[in-house]
Amino acid sequence: MIRPYNPKDLKAILELLKLNTPEYFHPSEEKDLIDYLNKKRDAYFVVEDENRIVGCGGYNLGFNNGKAARISWDMIHPDTQGCGIGSLLTNYRIEQLKRKPGIERIIVRTSQLAYQFYAKFEFRLDNIVEDYWSHGYHLYEMSIDINE
Repeated sequence: MIRPYNPKDLKAILELLKLNTPEYFHPSEEKDLIDYLNKKRDAYFVVEDENRIVGCGGYNLGFNNGKAARISWDMIHPDTQGCGIGSLLTNYRIEQLKRKPGIERIIVRTSQLAYQFYAKFEFRLDNIVEDYWSHGYHLYEMSIDINE
């Protein structure tokens, strides 16, 4: 089940972050995630399975003069990775964004550790910045054009 984020979910989401660190996230990113959830998210969702949060991710609007949105802060519990939860959550957000008036492009900013996942959704690699997130964690900026 996918549902909107509730601030009561923060503890479980931070636990997901820790479970995915350092494989996908640098330890210093926890404060950025807290700041994002408290101040910068437009929409954020959790995936529950048997009342346990097994995934989360969101999106933000307002990029490129309102024509682009950015999906962000995707995390899946390591025990459930490869079971389709990440794909379910990504497709859910893409479909929501396709219905937003004026959105022509979806952007994802990820790392070399996860960019191949987004390539499966036909996101194309637009830019790489080495050591962007932290030493050894490079920015892979990707995008996909969507039809209105």
